[in-house]
Amino acid sequence: MTTRSAASRAPLSPARTAATAARVLRQLRHDPRTIGLMIVVPCVMLFLLRYVFDGDPRTFDNIGASLLGIFPLITMFLVTSIATLRERTSGTLERLLSMPLGKGDLIAGYALAFGALAIVQSALATGLAVWLLDLDVMGSPWLLLLVALLDALLGTALGLFVSAFAASEFQAVQFMPAVIFPQLLLCGLFAPRDTMHPALEAVSDVLPMSYAVDGMNEVLRHPDLTSAFVLDVLIVAGCALLVLALGAATLRRRTN
Repeated sequence: MTTRSAASRAPLSPARTAATAARVLRQLRHDPRTIGLMIVVPCVMLFLLRYVFDGDPRTFDNIGASLLGIFPLITMFLVTSIATLRERTSGTLERLLSMPLGKGDLIAGYALAFGALAIVQSALATGLAVWLLDLDVMGSPWLLLLVALLDALLGTALGLFVSAFAASEFQAVQFMPAVIFPQLLLCGLFAPRDTMHPALEAVSDVLPMSYAVDGMNEVLRHPDLTSAFVLDVLIVAGCALLVLALGAATLRRRTN
């Protein structure tokens, strides 16, 4: 095998990853509806929620931090799963994988592109909640931003993964009740996890959104960095990396 051939089959190339990310960002630039869904909708939802509880700001304080982690995960899941499925069904993915482009390059490129948008999304939502909507947190807003960003990356990873099992964009959306809704119900947003039925509490212990909400609550209640927060962040980050690896494993060089 020649050196050039070996290099072309390298599992991950920074140049090819960056080129993939740039291509995805160029496509998204011409899709204002998708950009609006990723960046504007979470901010609008937070704004509406703040004034739904206008007569009881403490309620917004109690759940606002949790939603800063949940909204990015949901929106990035939807956008990533649909965008990736579109490339699968159009044949773009098959053409890309027929070139000297590794699965790792493709997945990393998508994660990098959507991760850049996740930074913008998370920064705007966190800034809006803390400095405009007066979300009262004891810890640093930068820690809120960190968890929100990791949640967005987790949503991106989940979207990439489930897109392999859908045959249409409608089917990709149908995965949301199976992947997102159980996590939303069991993450501790509606009731403390330790008050749930033991079976449901056990299930919630293995769902990554639970640790995202726990991490946000740690920032909400503690002025200093806690070991529980560090553990929650590491679990969410580890889950994102694991799902990205699974997403790379599900990529096929042929779409049918």
